[in-house]
Amino acid sequence: MDSTLSLPPSSPPVYLPEGEHRRIKILVAGPLGIGKTTVVKSLSQIPTLHTDEVMTNAAVATDDLSHDVLRDKTTTTVAIDFGRLTLPGDKIVLYLYGTPGQRRFLPLWEGIAYGALGALVLVDTRRLKDSWEVMELIEERGLPYAVAVNVFPDSPKYDLALIRSKLDLAPETPLVTCDAREKNSGLHALAQLTAHSIFVAGVKAS
Repeated sequence: MDSTLSLPPSSPPVYLPEGEHRRIKILVAGPLGIGKTTVVKSLSQIPTLHTDEVMTNAAVATDDLSHDVLRDKTTTTVAIDFGRLTLPGDKIVLYLYGTPGQRRFLPLWEGIAYGALGALVLVDTRRLKDSWEVMELIEERGLPYAVAVNVFPDSPKYDLALIRSKLDLAPETPLVTCDAREKNSGLHALAQLTAHSIFVAGVKAS
């Protein structure tokens, strides 16, 4: 397994803030090739951890690579992507865990999900149905989540209300567009998720 560390492209590492702050575990979830690794890498303020493995013929029976957008994919995350981000104001620190996108990694996924406050689910308008299984897994575990439509160069653009309907999202579930390569875009999606997750946690505690 290839475990690698990579630095954010434009900024030096940021250390944990001094004083009182809240640490929150967030999952970055979605199907194979949806952009999870890219999101974690673009958002993290520390060197990111990636566990990639070359895809071989052994995965043919379990990983569907028939879609045009996946035909050139040669590696996959087999454990986690990991990064850390301190939100503006230094009061909330997010620990970002990118999860494998295939059901064959379900036992590992369940371990990673333990203790998470919520999940950011990435979807692609060219293959919305590929994200249904991941959303079902998250809902089964009672995790609040937000959905981010990752904007690929050749992906069709649809009204968010239509996407919400196609994904059968609850009215309170945040739905945003996001370019996984752009830090500010990812920050907006994470802010929506964090606010939603903290609200849900507060309701459950009351």
